[in-house]
Amino acid sequence: MGEDKRFLLVGQQTLFERSCAVLRQQFEHICVVIAQDSPMLQTEIAVVRDLIPDCGSLGGLYTGLRQAKTPHVFLAACDMPFIDPGLVRYMVALRDEADVVWAQWRGQLQPTHAVYSRSCLPVLEEMVNRRALRIQDIGAHSALRVRLVTEDEVRRIDSEGRSFLNVNTSADLDAARTFYADSAGQ
Repeated sequence: MGEDKRFLLVGQQTLFERSCAVLRQQFEHICVVIAQDSPMLQTEIAVVRDLIPDCGSLGGLYTGLRQAKTPHVFLAACDMPFIDPGLVRYMVALRDEADVVWAQWRGQLQPTHAVYSRSCLPVLEEMVNRRALRIQDIGAHSALRVRLVTEDEVRRIDSEGRSFLNVNTSADLDAARTFYADSAGQ
């Protein structure tokens, strides 16, 4: 995108504000993990820098789990402007069934909109040591139980899968703004 996605506007809120608004309604504790070289955020939410730099989402998850006061965390990327609170609650309710609760949407795993247990920490450490940084690869580890939320389950709550819309390009941002404008006008 060429700029910090956290501060892009969709409607009257930044992507960061939109995500935080939904997550604040769902959770008592929220922690934002930022890269080592990211500008600090001025917010009442706890903000921490990656404990292990240059590891992308995997490093952010590792840091979040290390900082967590709870046995599970819900991970959400900052570039998902339409997180559905009902889907978050549904996925969190499944946390005792597995170490990882992932949704699948249109054939793709959604590891940055997921529930992770602290039992993932040794696996994450091992992955970081091997520099195997694809967050999706966590699910292949035999030490972890994965609960896959099927597309049919997702559709019952978030029929169009808007929760998984990521803003990675200018076209994605335009689509998010159009969707927001269309839904606000209804």
